[in-house]
Amino acid sequence: MEGENINRSKSFLLAFILAMTHGFILGFYDHAPTYTDFSSAKIVVAKELTETQKAAIEMLVDEVETRTLINLPVSWEWTQSDPAIMVGTRASFKTEDELLDSIMLPSEDFKEGFTVKFLERKGKAPVVLIIGVDDRGMLYGIGYFLRKVSMKRGNVLIPSNLNTTTHPKIALRGHQLGYRPKTNSYDGFSVKMWEQYIRDLVVFGANAIELLPPFTDDESTSPMFTLPPSEMLLEMVKLLAKYDLEAWIWYPLMHGDYTIEENIEKSLKENSRIFKMLPKIDAIFIPGGDPGHTHPKVLFDYLEKEAKILRQFHPNAEMWLSPQGFNKEWMDEFLQLLQKGPEWLTGVVHGPQVRMSVDEFRKAVPINYPIRRYPDITHNYDAQYPVDEWDYTFAATENRESINPRPISETAIFRSPKLGSYKGFITYSEGVNDDVNKSIWSALGWNPDSDYMETLRDYGRYFIGPDYTYNFAQAIINLENNWTGPLMTNNQVLVSHSIFQEMEKNAPPSVRLNWRFQLALYRSYYDAYNKSRLLYETFLESEAMGILRKANVIGSLEAMRLATDKLDEVVSQSSSRGAEDWSQRLSELAEALFHSIRMQKSVNKYYAAGIRRGANLDLLQYPLNNRFWFKEQFSRISVINNEKDRIEEIDKILNWTNPGPGGFYDDLGDLGNQNHLVKDNDYGSDPSFYTTPFIGYTIGGKSKKWRISWARYAQTLYDQPLKMFYTDLDDTASYQIKVTYTSDLYGSDRKVRLVANVGNEDFEVHSYMSKPKDMQPVIFDIPREATENGQLNLEWTSELGQGGTGRGCQIAEVWLLKKGNIN
Repeated sequence: MEGENINRSKSFLLAFILAMTHGFILGFYDHAPTYTDFSSAKIVVAKELTETQKAAIEMLVDEVETRTLINLPVSWEWTQSDPAIMVGTRASFKTEDELLDSIMLPSEDFKEGFTVKFLERKGKAPVVLIIGVDDRGMLYGIGYFLRKVSMKRGNVLIPSNLNTTTHPKIALRGHQLGYRPKTNSYDGFSVKMWEQYIRDLVVFGANAIELLPPFTDDESTSPMFTLPPSEMLLEMVKLLAKYDLEAWIWYPLMHGDYTIEENIEKSLKENSRIFKMLPKIDAIFIPGGDPGHTHPKVLFDYLEKEAKILRQFHPNAEMWLSPQGFNKEWMDEFLQLLQKGPEWLTGVVHGPQVRMSVDEFRKAVPINYPIRRYPDITHNYDAQYPVDEWDYTFAATENRESINPRPISETAIFRSPKLGSYKGFITYSEGVNDDVNKSIWSALGWNPDSDYMETLRDYGRYFIGPDYTYNFAQAIINLENNWTGPLMTNNQVLVSHSIFQEMEKNAPPSVRLNWRFQLALYRSYYDAYNKSRLLYETFLESEAMGILRKANVIGSLEAMRLATDKLDEVVSQSSSRGAEDWSQRLSELAEALFHSIRMQKSVNKYYAAGIRRGANLDLLQYPLNNRFWFKEQFSRISVINNEKDRIEEIDKILNWTNPGPGGFYDDLGDLGNQNHLVKDNDYGSDPSFYTTPFIGYTIGGKSKKWRISWARYAQTLYDQPLKMFYTDLDDTASYQIKVTYTSDLYGSDRKVRLVANVGNEDFEVHSYMSKPKDMQPVIFDIPREATENGQLNLEWTSELGQGGTGRGCQIAEVWLLKKGNIN
């Protein structure tokens, strides 16, 4: 009976959460609109339409029919006896004075603006007006209409509060869509799929798409390709022309040394072929690095030649350039070259691996060159905007390019620089994993004050269905909150997943087959699976440690054997029946996503370019405890002949984190064990972490056998020091510091220096040194003067002026040891 009551309480709690999430509690929404049935409406347009207007009307008809199975008729005649959706531009509405009497028209001064208004006319059929300032305004007005109306099988319902006049605040609002092997889904798209996806972006306000040329830093082909790259590039440009969207080309320099004339000629010849082939190019963006790595002077000389060829075929095309990956010397030279005012250059781009923030970049770049942002919305770590306070478990399994809706964070990232610092943005994307983030950026580009919850509700209503307007929006927020803070103590994860399972259980076939619903569902299952595994594997490690503590009694060899058996239970026994089922469900959803949107969640099974390229199905069993490190230690200790020595080595394992009396231990990659790490700024003001430390991860390869405390670490960028601060020290004692230095996949050769500072005086603890390659802690004396006031300030710096990723100052573990207690 008691168990039944508990189950009833759980059921009630879940029902209450669902009701609150869905907004089903009576009176919860005081201002819910009424709806008018437009299922029999006619679309009324001008007799003569431009090609863009025809495409916009086609989009309206198609998207309504897809969701409702209703094909709304289109006509330039209207008898006023039936409901009508009247669509056009300001010019085409000039004769409809009666309808325009009570509404505010969009100003002709604001390009792309529109008015959308529902008119409930007394004694007459109701009307919806969609009036654009221009062709694009008409297109975006239709997009707004589609986002706000309720569309189900057999029903088109217009909300009574459908009424807005608006225009975009940011001129350039775009997304990069790369048809190349490295992407996690795009390389499997057909032309039809591209058109649908481009439409989806337009509905939320995007006006530019950045494409890739056939030759980049990828493999030359992909087993997923539906057309050769050159043919697909041409087809995609035609689609952009159809919808009057800006066509940008991301075009890195990939022919080696550009001081060699043969390479220059080869590259220019390729440029000429591509530029001539394409019917429309609005801008070319050349990254200075990542990929490509050309000295600024050589780069400028080449691009002047490229610009001449570009404008032979596209006279009004723009040239944009970024200093990505530049070290300080190259950045200084880049800025000096800009001061000379090259006329072929239109503007500069701020993207990943630029040494300064957007606002600082704006101050450094001559004002006559506008700045475009190139924000990375697709990656979780080793990225321009890493996920803040991300648990190691997620990094190790869901990894760098997972399904990552981050509406709260992306809003903070968007708003972090001043609006006046840049013209607009085209986001960096590697697939549909960041689909929600694209909508957030597009909405913010239209209105920087827009509410991410309203955008998510539009997203749920339009893409999933009107019944999911509120519940899907809140579910996305829950997914982002799953990733905040230590997973071990984040009890929301399993509650959030229960909500998703309830949605899944009740979803009709159209929703369960919807790739956007599948994306969110896959993420929820993976988060819950990780939570279950982490609890279980942490328990097994704790049990193994308990066995090792008995080594003095049962013998060292027996203790290690039993501890190994305990750790290996993760292989021989499932953590729970639920986790086992979730693993199977993840495999099923990965298969579904491969078919529905060509997503590649596995290297071998689904042709992903690599595990870091979204193939996290291959990481379902990645270790979440120190099992492999323990077993390596056991192998080493087992060959020691003397029992006493073996016990001493086991004791070192047991006391790894013990700093001794009066000492301190920090695991700087553990969100709950960074007590002495100094963080100068909050995430909202510095989401790129230019001025504050953040967590990095080294996943895969040899790191699989590392201690977890080595594979996660605190780090800083470029010349920014990493600081630790201690108080309440024994001012009569001497101290030593023990440090585990580590590195990511790219920064292992960067040297690090450590000083202790008191006021304006620095006491060097060690000069610039290479990091040990065997991942062992190193010990240094702390100068007595540095602690005689009972405090200690430590400051690490990487070699100054470095370029590339900027990472290199990477510290995993720090022990402050009181002398006489050295481990």
